[in-house]
Amino acid sequence: MEILNLKSISFSSQSTNIIQGVNLSINEGESIAFVGPSGCGKSTLLKLCAGLIIPSEGEVCYKGKNIQIMNRVENLEFRRESAFVFQDSALWANQSLQQCLELPLRIHFPEMPVKERQRRIDEVVEIVGYKRSLAIRPSNLSMGEQKLIGFGRALLCRPLLLFLDEWVESLDDYAANRLIALVKQHKKDNNTIVFISHNMGIIRSLADQVIMLVEGQIHLKMTHEQIDSSRELSDLLEKGIT
Repeated sequence: MEILNLKSISFSSQSTNIIQGVNLSINEGESIAFVGPSGCGKSTLLKLCAGLIIPSEGEVCYKGKNIQIMNRVENLEFRRESAFVFQDSALWANQSLQQCLELPLRIHFPEMPVKERQRRIDEVVEIVGYKRSLAIRPSNLSMGEQKLIGFGRALLCRPLLLFLDEWVESLDDYAANRLIALVKQHKKDNNTIVFISHNMGIIRSLADQVIMLVEGQIHLKMTHEQIDSSRELSDLLEKGIT
């Protein structure tokens, strides 16, 4: 069943065309990787998929509904059922980690008992491997620690659709492998993953489909079986520009 559909999506900023005429259908339980040269629009396309930015042209539909014209109840449902892990973690600087983690639960589950809210927070903190206090602010953390909290925050509402922008960058191998394992488990539970990575090992192990972008357009679509045989993808990955 289709969960996300991009219909002739384009996006421009300051008269510059960043994404041009992208059509893409993503089914429930699929894992899709966006790759391509630096500056090709991967992060912009990911944010368009997640409804974080509005397309200049075209539609992004979640379960058949255009995100742009959803009513408040429909939009809240979409926000609750999807989550975005930012490349820079995007934690609120003027809030403690506890407050950063509480906010999604307060918004989407306002009737949730305090004990259950705390149980969920403690659960995600444990599974991502964060060991320090939640009373401190993000500025007291390394970038790697911030990314652990950002990833944990994304899991709090148990999303059906997970967007990941270079989510293991700045992490040591142990922490990176832990988060990769969590994403694999999320996929095994029939959730949908849309991600950006330049790591061929991650792409091979996670992606059902690879979308290569060049200058804001889909240049190539590959199934999992075609990944290793694509010389063009291999050349890009070897150059480290995806």
